[in-house]
Amino acid sequence: MQNDRAIVVGGGVGGLSVAIHLALRDYRVSVFESNSRVGGRANHLEFDGFKFDTGPSLLNYPWVFDELFQAAGTSLAKELDLIRVDPAIKFYWPDKQTFQLSSDLTRLSEECRRLDPRDGVGLFNFLKDARRKYNLSFDRLVTRNADSPLAWFSASGVTNLTKLGLFRSMDSQLRKHFKSKKIIEAFGSYGMYLGGAPYDLPGIFSIIPFGELEHGLWLPRGGMYGLIEAMERVAIRLGVEVRTSSPVQSIDSENGRISGITLPDGSKELAPIVVSNVDVPTTMTRLLDGKSKASTKDYKPPRMTPGVITYYLAIDRELPELNHHSVFLPENPKQAYDQLMNQGRVPKDLPFYVSVASNTDHSLAPAGKSSVFLLAPVPLLSSMPETDWQMVTQQLQSQMFRRMNDHGIAISEKDVLSQKTWSPVDWSDQFGLFDGSAFGAAHNFRQIGPFRPRNISSDINGLFFTGASTTPGTGVPMCVLSGKMAADRIVKWGLKEMTV
Repeated sequence: MQNDRAIVVGGGVGGLSVAIHLALRDYRVSVFESNSRVGGRANHLEFDGFKFDTGPSLLNYPWVFDELFQAAGTSLAKELDLIRVDPAIKFYWPDKQTFQLSSDLTRLSEECRRLDPRDGVGLFNFLKDARRKYNLSFDRLVTRNADSPLAWFSASGVTNLTKLGLFRSMDSQLRKHFKSKKIIEAFGSYGMYLGGAPYDLPGIFSIIPFGELEHGLWLPRGGMYGLIEAMERVAIRLGVEVRTSSPVQSIDSENGRISGITLPDGSKELAPIVVSNVDVPTTMTRLLDGKSKASTKDYKPPRMTPGVITYYLAIDRELPELNHHSVFLPENPKQAYDQLMNQGRVPKDLPFYVSVASNTDHSLAPAGKSSVFLLAPVPLLSSMPETDWQMVTQQLQSQMFRRMNDHGIAISEKDVLSQKTWSPVDWSDQFGLFDGSAFGAAHNFRQIGPFRPRNISSDINGLFFTGASTTPGTGVPMCVLSGKMAADRIVKWGLKEMTV
């Protein structure tokens, strides 16, 4: 067995990132991806001349990707042609109120004052406070491989702990600055994709909308999948071997130490290092070969983010009335989040979002037509056993069309030329998403920083993790950072192994 070989199971964003960082450290890296193309959740669909990104529809925190490419001797600007999306996200409520986000602070301030005259000042107070939290978080906490709470909290500096908002809710943090219920609900809705309601999540997550306002939202020309293609291109340029259509049967170990992987035909690939980019609980319950206590029934998975149903619609007209990204919020968000995350029910008043990327990049749909992506959050599969998902997807599509029509956005079934729909079962089957969870492990206080599933196994020497279910968290930028953190962990582990 060659000691410098590392196998990455899964070619998602985290897998490609760790492969790049390990190759830069002179490891021989092989990526095994079960699907016909890399990308994981951030994949690509194309049919009838329409193109869709399957998951993320906008690029945020561009500096994260630029740092990755700069480390590899190139840059984000060299690898991708980015289109700025501004105005960015627009929020809609059943009472017909709206709230339009923009990185243009004059425009955004006017929009805040429209909802409440006091919130022009509130916006600038929020931006000042969130900028401090954002810089402190990324400089000292987010990318730190800390194994103890004391080490992690100490890194921020004792005097900064109270400033981070770790011990108050996201909703409470937003209420410090804004008076408008609509603004608080809009910024708080980001929490849904973190696996919690803003009333339960730590206030530090107010940095998420701030980061998008500060650094802008972008679309790579040709779609978000262009980012994945660029990452794969850079990885191959660095000597990484990428094997698509190559599922892994098991991750193997001997005497508590990684020995490699087994493929479906029974052949083995030997390596002392395996990094799993598959969800951590899926890895622990389905991929380990059973020779470690970690793969027993005693394993307790983390709390997971909700599932989703995604709709990819080829629409027979243009939709100028919709922005690139629109979020439709319920009248009572607290009730909807409780139904979704605690009661295991599809919310009666459904929150959902719509992306019309072809309004930003016209090459994504034929002339005069639109590529429309709908996303409806739903409970985890275990909360809805025996569900007829075909019936649910049809019901929710009709419900979302009715809601859009209430806002003067006239889309009906007759406008749909063709479509594809993925239920949580489809997402789970195709990408190994544990319990159908769309965004990985949740981000409640007990699952952030050192409390989150670690990126190094405690039971199997040489087993590491990357992606949305380990540190630092969910989302494309976080998965890129997760790859670097896993690589840093491996290098440190390798040095320790050399002294044994």
